[in-house]
Amino acid sequence: MKLIKSFLIIAVLLVGTNAIAQSKKDKKIMADAKKAKATLLKTSPGLERFFDESAGYVIFPNVGKGGFIIGGASGNGVVYENGGAVGMADLKKLNIGLQAGGQAIIEVIFFETDVDLQRFKTEKFQFAAETSAVALKSGIAFEAKYKDGVAVFALPKAGLMADASVGGQKFKYKAF
Repeated sequence: MKLIKSFLIIAVLLVGTNAIAQSKKDKKIMADAKKAKATLLKTSPGLERFFDESAGYVIFPNVGKGGFIIGGASGNGVVYENGGAVGMADLKKLNIGLQAGGQAIIEVIFFETDVDLQRFKTEKFQFAAETSAVALKSGIAFEAKYKDGVAVFALPKAGLMADASVGGQKFKYKAF
C-alpha cells in the first residue's frame, strides 16, 4: 500500500511540474501560435503540405523586427513534433547594415527530417548569414523547397521594413 501511495505522489508531482512548466506566458504564446497557423494557411494554402509532411516545425506568432543601421529581432514560439507541442523556443537576432523601420511578423520554420528537428532541439541552432525567409504571398508556398533541412516562411502582420533576412538568428529550445 505504501508503494502505491509513493507512486501516486510521484505522479501528482510530475503532472504538477509539467503544468508549472507551461506558464501563463507559454499558454498565451501557444494560443497565438494556433491562430498564427490558421492565418498562415488562409494566406498561403500551399503551406499545408509543409505542416503535414515535415518532421516538425516551430511557429513564432509575434516576431518584432526593427532598426536603423543597427537592428534586431526577438520572439517566442512553440515547437511541434508529430503535430503536437513539445516545447518552447526563443528567437534573437542582432545585425548591422542597411536597414530602416520596424515590423511585426509571423515566422514559421519547418524541419525536413527528424535529424534536422533534433539539431534544432539539442544544439544552439543558428541560421547562416545569407539565409532568408520566403515572404508569403498567395501561392508562393507551392514553389518553396527545403534548404539544408529547413524551410522558413514569414508573413508580415504590421509595419514596414526593408529587410527580409533571417540570417544570424539564434534560437534556444526548452522542452515541456
